Amino acid sequence: MAGTGTRAIILGTAQDGGFPQPGCKLPCCQRARSVEGISRTPVALGIVGSDGSSHIIEVGRHIGEQLEIWDKAVGFEWPLSSASLTHAHLGHTDGLRLLGREAIGSHGIILHCSKSMLSLIDENPTWRILVEQGVLVPKQWEGMVPFEPTPGCGFTITPIPVIHRAELSDNHAILVSGGESRLLFMPDQDSWEATLEGATIRDWLTSLDVDYALIDGTFWDSSELSGRDMSEIPHPTVCESIELLGKKESGDPDIAFFHLNHTNPLNDRDSEEFLTIGRMGWRVGEPGEVYDLG
Repeated sequence: MAGTGTRAIILGTAQDGGFPQPGCKLPCCQRARSVEGISRTPVALGIVGSDGSSHIIEVGRHIGEQLEIWDKAVGFEWPLSSASLTHAHLGHTDGLRLLGREAIGSHGIILHCSKSMLSLIDENPTWRILVEQGVLVPKQWEGMVPFEPTPGCGFTITPIPVIHRAELSDNHAILVSGGESRLLFMPDQDSWEATLEGATIRDWLTSLDVDYALIDGTFWDSSELSGRDMSEIPHPTVCESIELLGKKESGDPDIAFFHLNHTNPLNDRDSEEFLTIGRMGWRVGEPGEVYDLG
């Protein structure tokens, strides 16, 4: 899928805890520790603008490993020009300090996010110091208003408000629009009912003119959180999503599930669940996948 225009690269596909998840001794995580090549870092997306600039969505603690995935896929060029954050939860923000003096030593990265996310950064001394030192240059976005992350980068970002646990900040999906194609990055949502507001998934994606969609696939079904109430961690299950979607039809966007919890059987490419997704015409996102957006 690589090209010479705007390109997007999947850098991570796991839920915030990663795969394997720290402290987990379930067979799924034990296997991920022992079998090479199946571990996954939390969700992130790299974008190379048509001008060669480098941008990232989500800044997690595995950013170093993710930059290596990026470099292997299309080549990574310094400096990192901008970063965008969908919301404040763990795996989406816990690498911000790595951009600073103690590690990467970046300067002047434009940080795009919502008003509530920027307020949280200002209130948190471990993040505010990055602004004071000039590592990050905060810039507030407005929901549903497209913008260029940096002038002349050749693509726009449109933040789309999506309801998800808001104990720290609000939450957005991100629509990346290149010269020819559009990609939706939506790792988190509470429910399709809240997101769609009466529309179907197809109608909603059509209204956004989406060609590629990376959507919340945190849990396969409600049985994964034994002993826990799923209302504490609300996400639509993949079973719910594919029931709403049915089989892929002509003209449908390329939909891939990501943000997979460590318990999700979609982490196992040989599982019946993984094969079911494929038979229906959908996919599971993989690190290093490149989308040519023109």
